[in-house]
Amino acid sequence: QVQLVESGGGLVQAGGSLRLSCAASGRTFSPYAMGWFRQAPGKEREFISRINWYGVTTYGGDSVQGRFTISRDTAKNTVYLRMNSLKPEDTAVYYCAASLTNTDHYDYWGQGTQVTVSS
Repeated sequence: QVQLVESGGGLVQAGGSLRLSCAASGRTFSPYAMGWFRQAPGKEREFISRINWYGVTTYGGDSVQGRFTISRDTAKNTVYLRMNSLKPEDTAVYYCAASLTNTDHYDYWGQGTQVTVSS
């Protein structure tokens, strides 16, 4: 059984930074890609970023471009999301997910970590 555990969320003032971590554990696990998503109250889940086996990264909409950076430590089976210049509209539950294939389908999801940005 594969588990994804997010950490690093919390309360931060606008303009601040956070780094989220997502550690994968369980059976031998070699996902094709890992991704970050977020969901704010009353809103649909939003894709933030993805990093694949080759280290190629993709990012979602303009709302996070230039402020959020995805990275990984393959030795630790961990993926990170560095978030800078945080805004109140970044407040959401952040989820990491793992995809076993080169598609937009994600096979495993973490439980989420709350990020709250105060104005």
